[in-house]
Amino acid sequence: MEEKLQATWSPEQITERFRIQGLPPVSFKTIYRWLYAGRLVRGTLQVLRHKGKRQKPAETRGRFLIGKSISHRPKEVRSRETFGHWELDTVVSGRGKSKGCEATLIERKIRLYTAILMPDRPALSMKIALGVAISQYPTGTFLTATIDRGKEFACYANLETSHDLHVYFADPYSSWQRGSNENANGLLREFFPKGTDLTQVEDEDLAGSLDLINHRPRKCLGWRTAHESFTEELSHLV
Repeated sequence: MEEKLQATWSPEQITERFRIQGLPPVSFKTIYRWLYAGRLVRGTLQVLRHKGKRQKPAETRGRFLIGKSISHRPKEVRSRETFGHWELDTVVSGRGKSKGCEATLIERKIRLYTAILMPDRPALSMKIALGVAISQYPTGTFLTATIDRGKEFACYANLETSHDLHVYFADPYSSWQRGSNENANGLLREFFPKGTDLTQVEDEDLAGSLDLINHRPRKCLGWRTAHESFTEELSHLV
């Protein structure tokens, strides 16, 4: 149990994995009580998920108005019925810290989450980062991408032609249309809090954090991990 807590699993994730594996049941509420009572390894309180949502200020950076609206996105993408449909975003350094940021990507059906470090946020950097991410997986892994209208995504036409990718733009001030990505970015912020200078983050550190996130059992996946589900989907492509 302590090993799973150190691997950043939540008490509910631990409880459900124990149940699936036929181990003696332990209520997630009991695990919380043990944590707060200090009966488990010191420091594990740090891995508990943050409660509530933080209000974000409205985006004020430049936008552009061309490209396909999310209203034209196929129904099977919206319903998460098929594999290969991604949400994209950026995570930035603290204001005034540096221009360093991360391109973040999550697959809508199985919630595999990945990120690529970037030195800055222009469209050229985004094009390179997404090219790196897409090249790591078999053909058919990336079919569509849902993004916002930030200027870093002005490279969308190149992505469509270079990677045979259909790109759709979410509506303004509708972050819920990319809710999986927004949630996953919050998980990544637990490893690299706001104010972190992302130019100082090593690729190995980012990879380790992503590995922990993708190896947590997920309720929406029947308490399987995103890594397990992603591996199964890829087996159908090769």
